[in-house]
Amino acid sequence: MITVCIATYNGEDVIRRQLDSILPQLGKGDEVIVSDDCSSDRTLDIVKSYKSPLIKIIKGPSLGTPIANFQNALRHANGDYIFLSDQDDQWLPNKVSTMMEALKEHYCVVSDCYVTDGNLKLLNPSFYDLNQTRPGWMYNLLRKNGYLGCCMAFRRCVVEKALPFPKHTAMHDIWIGNIAAMYYDVHFINDRLINFCRHNHNASDTAGKSTATILQKFLFRWNTVMGLIARRLLRTK
Repeated sequence: MITVCIATYNGEDVIRRQLDSILPQLGKGDEVIVSDDCSSDRTLDIVKSYKSPLIKIIKGPSLGTPIANFQNALRHANGDYIFLSDQDDQWLPNKVSTMMEALKEHYCVVSDCYVTDGNLKLLNPSFYDLNQTRPGWMYNLLRKNGYLGCCMAFRRCVVEKALPFPKHTAMHDIWIGNIAAMYYDVHFINDRLINFCRHNHNASDTAGKSTATILQKFLFRWNTVMGLIARRLLRTK
């Protein structure tokens, strides 16, 4: 069973495009968990209009952060294999089949993607190249994070290890990727499987030049390391 976790907030202009790209790739027993963080536009009306038995809408945590909203979605996921999805991207038709094939041998899989603007105009043909994404746990933890949530899929055991997220998590996908690397494995594949849309309303500045200070970057990594150590100690008790 596959679960797709989508965190939504005021996505009326983009959510239909994303759902139209996801639903045809799923089977009868799969599910799409939509955690909506109190949208004030027509996002929920659009989602409900599908009347799909695969879609399950849950109330978001109303904390104004995708970290909490994705955690909320993951807590309701029932699948053996879990995909993360932003509301404003577009999956390519071979995303699920390609990722599922890789998940036969790996616990967490990350794909490359096309970087586009909000209208799907190509900005860069490879996020890997733009981000200088490389495999390796230490590289992704200390140098350049390549755990891009919208390009990730993982087995259920990864979720069980990752939840709950630590209080000072830098971002949900960074935490999940590092948990997968610590306990299992992370496999990067070169296939470009989504149009990764960047615009003025993104919840994060991924794929853009970081505005974080040196201190903030250090704290992001420090909090991740401390969270991993605490989780390891907790699991050994």
